[in-house]
Amino acid sequence: MIPYSAREQRGWYMYDFANSAFSTTVVTLFLGPYLTALAKTAADERGYVYPLGLAADARSYWSYMVSLSVILQVLFLPLVGAIADYGRRKKEVLGATAYLGAAATIGMFFLEGKDYLLGGVLFLIANVSFGASVVIYNSFLPEIAPPADRDTVSSKGFGIGYLGGGLLLALNLILYLKAGKIGLSEAMAVRISLSSAGVWWAVFTIPTLIALHNRGPARAAPGGRSLIGVVLSQLLHTLGEVRRFPQTTIFLIAYLLYNDAIQTVIALASQFGNDELKIPVSQLTLAILMVQFVAFFGAIAFNWLAASISAKRAVVVSLVIWTAVLIYIYAVVKTTVEFFVMAAIVAIIMGGSQALSRSLYAQLIPKSKEAEYYSIYEISDKGTSWLCPMLFGLALQFTKSYRVAILSLIVFFLAGLLVLLKVNVEQGERDVAALQEVR
Repeated sequence: MIPYSAREQRGWYMYDFANSAFSTTVVTLFLGPYLTALAKTAADERGYVYPLGLAADARSYWSYMVSLSVILQVLFLPLVGAIADYGRRKKEVLGATAYLGAAATIGMFFLEGKDYLLGGVLFLIANVSFGASVVIYNSFLPEIAPPADRDTVSSKGFGIGYLGGGLLLALNLILYLKAGKIGLSEAMAVRISLSSAGVWWAVFTIPTLIALHNRGPARAAPGGRSLIGVVLSQLLHTLGEVRRFPQTTIFLIAYLLYNDAIQTVIALASQFGNDELKIPVSQLTLAILMVQFVAFFGAIAFNWLAASISAKRAVVVSLVIWTAVLIYIYAVVKTTVEFFVMAAIVAIIMGGSQALSRSLYAQLIPKSKEAEYYSIYEISDKGTSWLCPMLFGLALQFTKSYRVAILSLIVFFLAGLLVLLKVNVEQGERDVAALQEVR
């Protein structure tokens, strides 16, 4: 058995540092408004585009792409997790998925004019690859940190990730603000910023791949069966097995509900700020940049809170605040200053709710099947994440109101909170331990 080591933990942190550039620069800030602008350029006189012959409001195209990418993740992520666990080649799968996503992101440099379809395809490839790599990345957490340290290690990972995403965003902000002085158009500055996230992702994945270790030998497919056949069989077994852990199942349902709303707020906030509040991209970049650095301290603060009141109660506190934030956006946020206030509050709770959810789940899964179980976790992360963006897009298309679309998300926060309150973490740990003792 490979012992826990600080070196491996530091290498693990670096993947948060690497992939957060995609989340901040691409998903949270630049691609939504830019892809919306490309779609508007290609739209007819009614403001509609027709991807695959389907009519879509150009303003809703981005949210529909987010939904479609999540549906694809639901199909592929469990298979990726099962392959990684069965072959015990998690590090190699992490590298493959990370570099595929980075390559698609670099390709966004070539988006211009009416290339909204190409932009959608590149985003689908990048986001599915991102999700697959995060399945493997998360599954290393129980292997590199003992139970008592997992909240801290998970929170540090998220915190360092926010610093990485914020650092690249700061560089991109400088480029964007100086674009005219160095002879670049605004669109070119955006394209360079998008592709820079792919380069950043690729470069800073290297320390992670050097530091992490695979655990256990690869297992040969028995009886001449194909690896894919064995993996699918193992995946079906895991999906059946998780039902034997009631507390794990309840937590997954809760996470599926509330995290969907969290991801939707993060993904669509810049579109709301740019299209509804008419905030310039330069000021939006400042807001998102502020979020990254405030979120670092928010993740650490919630780790301290978890140490005092438990990870579950800390997540409950964050969900109450998330619910209040949506009400604030709907009723109050109409100016740039109010948008910045909202962004600061989101920054404080964002890292805590996500980091502690990840470490809390690590307490509720069996050893040696981390990637498979984290693929189910990612389904809970992404499995309804197509519902909120889809609901947001439909509400926007039919009501023409961003505020109505945003208010609808409150249902997911409240439902997730009520289900989370039913989770008995101590009982869940006993259930997992009892099953492994039987084996």
